[in-house]
Amino acid sequence: MKRNRSDLITLGIETSCDDTALAILRGKGVVLSSLISSQIKSHSMYGGVVPELASRMHQEAIIPLLEKVLRDSGITEPSKEIDLIAVTAGPGLMGSLLVGVMTAKALSQAWKIPIIGVNHLEGHIFANVAANKDLSPPFISAIVSGGHTEIVDVKKLGEYELLGSTRDDAAGEAYDKIAKMLGLGYPGGPVIDKLASKGDPVAFDLPKPLSSSRKVEFSFSGLKTATANMIRNSEKNNISFRKEDLCASFQKAVIESLVCKIKLAMNNTGSKKLTLSGGVAANSGLRGRLKEMAFEERWELFLPPIEMCTDNAVMIASAGYDSYLRGNISDLSLSPDPSWEIW
Repeated sequence: MKRNRSDLITLGIETSCDDTALAILRGKGVVLSSLISSQIKSHSMYGGVVPELASRMHQEAIIPLLEKVLRDSGITEPSKEIDLIAVTAGPGLMGSLLVGVMTAKALSQAWKIPIIGVNHLEGHIFANVAANKDLSPPFISAIVSGGHTEIVDVKKLGEYELLGSTRDDAAGEAYDKIAKMLGLGYPGGPVIDKLASKGDPVAFDLPKPLSSSRKVEFSFSGLKTATANMIRNSEKNNISFRKEDLCASFQKAVIESLVCKIKLAMNNTGSKKLTLSGGVAANSGLRGRLKEMAFEERWELFLPPIEMCTDNAVMIASAGYDSYLRGNISDLSLSPDPSWEIW
């Protein structure tokens, strides 16, 4: 029996970096099942993601995860019950992307159902679309993660304009590097956020990147270097300091930089609707500051639930479903593009 467009069932597959994620979605946002196999423990000893290890672990995890996500959603005949396969095709690590794309192509061929390649960043935009039924374009989307720091004007779903991005490090990458220097482990964002809540945010005078620039752009390399030098100098001169205070001061500088440019983008476009997504969207300090600013500026602020901030397959399934309804489709020639841009 042919289903209504709003009831189409999509299998989402996300393997752009170090999380193997699969989800079954009805329509744009009804989650039937969502699972993630994290590789954090395996990569933490190296202080970051090792691409070769990541792709190998994706290969080991993806089929058992597929079997479980199908069971959990009550699907027994995928070829008859699933209408679409949506898979992250870029940007990301080539080896990791290959595992997801090749799996999706094999399933598409075996089940004889359509496949669509999804841009990972568009997926992050759709994390809020899937989670918030009241969200509709136009709106401004801030994507902040370990690999990305972009502000995007979402004119309509499928039509995006990049308003600004980072010149160098992404915000999440800066968090990871400072956490590594402090011996806090990987990933660094959640640990720094936790310690920052117990520290003095004005204990250290750290630079506020590009605070005087009137461009919507970011730079976290200078802040990272200034913080690293402060740590090295303290260790060299045997000067003790509270990690909580340094974390609080570092986080304050990052948040002020992000919020400053988000406000600039909102003012430049005249938009009153803002979404935040990406791994750093889980940061309690950033979420709290944006809530304050949204109240002050009378913006509508949409935040994804914490579990949808990091890479997940719900956002990929939602983006793929919407793109499919707009008339887009891929075929078995689909190949990963680690540098895929959508603007």
